[in-house]
Amino acid sequence: MQFQTIPGQTEIKSHLIEEVKGGKISHAQLFAGKSGHATLPLALAFVQYIFCEDKQENDSCGSCASCKKVNDLQHPDLHFSFPTVQTISKTTNPLLSLWRTQIQEQPIFDLYHWTKRMDDKERKPIIGTEESLEIVKKLSLKSYEGGYKVMLIWMAEEMNATCANKLLKILEEPPAKTLFLLVTDNPDKLLTTILSRTQILRIPSYPMDTIQQVVERSGVGRQLAESIAARSNGNLIDAQQIMGDQSEANLFRELFIQLMRVCFKKDVNAMLDWTDQVSTLSREGQKQFVQYALHMVRQSMLKNYTQDMLTRVSQEEAAFLANFARFISNNNIIDFMEIFNDAHYHIDRNAFGKLLFTQLCFQVMRFIHRA
Repeated sequence: MQFQTIPGQTEIKSHLIEEVKGGKISHAQLFAGKSGHATLPLALAFVQYIFCEDKQENDSCGSCASCKKVNDLQHPDLHFSFPTVQTISKTTNPLLSLWRTQIQEQPIFDLYHWTKRMDDKERKPIIGTEESLEIVKKLSLKSYEGGYKVMLIWMAEEMNATCANKLLKILEEPPAKTLFLLVTDNPDKLLTTILSRTQILRIPSYPMDTIQQVVERSGVGRQLAESIAARSNGNLIDAQQIMGDQSEANLFRELFIQLMRVCFKKDVNAMLDWTDQVSTLSREGQKQFVQYALHMVRQSMLKNYTQDMLTRVSQEEAAFLANFARFISNNNIIDFMEIFNDAHYHIDRNAFGKLLFTQLCFQVMRFIHRA
């Protein structure tokens, strides 16, 4: 993978290239940022630049033998470790073919997408104890091509405590010319002893205009692209999900409109019916709906205070906000933001959806009458 295939992230790319040019590559680096910030593609492009036999000023050549091997994820000195469902495989080796397919078909993906591809039951994957032994074993061997050996650990925060502790020594004192690249969505979940042994590279979210450009290149009109970019929170995966299924986007819009209408009318039976409906969504769908609700609340405030100058909504959303936006004000905006953020937090931690959304309904009913 080349840097030029990755949207944006110019400063990060320049930093990685200068690190190689200066000959001072840190032996353990942590790429910290959401998967939708292109953390894994950046790590792979970095590896390809390191291995490239004909480095260009701002990228790998893409055509030498080493570049082709890295691009095909077949370089003998590039090793991968990633979460696996333990009942399927306790180590990554049997799943490497599936892993390569995932990256080649959709290089920017998260743990949810990887889990769905690996396991139709969507059981929780981890990086377990057996995998730590495999990592140590692979890195104890000599480099096949006489240069660096690279161990790329994706979703490093999913290492269990035993696995993480077994890697401490080799992280601190690796074999010669061995590089560890750890990629994480959430560095706070890593052991402090792991963090202290790595150089942390924080990958920022994308600016809205970059995501809008990516969306527009796929053939989406400007107004809808602006709405998708605004909802994505700087995350390309979120933008892809919103863009990829407009029927789901329409569903979220209708669910939000229904929620606000039944809560404004204080129609308890209709509120409970709404709760039943939203509770049938998958856990990921529930999280995406809550994110959509946050987007609409923010857009309401922007409409109220900027006279549409900064709003980023579709035509259908604009039509609804024309009458609804006035019900979001300084008197309730913080409350609305808190309840939707709290809902997302608890859904992510397996809260019972029906109970959570019932409580949310009654909170919305109170807050909407404070405007």
